[in-house]
Amino acid sequence: MGLIKTATMIAAAGNPPKQIAEYVGHLNSADAALSIARMESPGGWQEPGQTPDFDEYTLVLRGSIRAETRTGVTQVTAGQAFFTAAGEWVRYSTPDENGATYIAICVPAFSPEAVHRDSD
Repeated sequence: MGLIKTATMIAAAGNPPKQIAEYVGHLNSADAALSIARMESPGGWQEPGQTPDFDEYTLVLRGSIRAETRTGVTQVTAGQAFFTAAGEWVRYSTPDENGATYIAICVPAFSPEAVHRDSD
């Protein structure tokens, strides 16, 4: 327990690249129960769809993100949050030219093995 002084920068899926700063999770704090990361996503960014083994809470701080699920598309703007349950398919993007800044919280922690991205 205590201060987390810095984040670990992680390579992101999708194009154009976004910046991921993991504060809590497998890489930065060796925590498997939870991950907390700050995302800086450029305008036009999109990633493949995924069906993760974790719940994901996305809190938008600046701009907006688009969350596409099997049941529809939701635009999530600054001050709003979006929840995706483990096992649900979702695809995130930031179509607005100004991009977005958001926090992703995953329970259990995000891992490349647990995200199950669609093949392109």
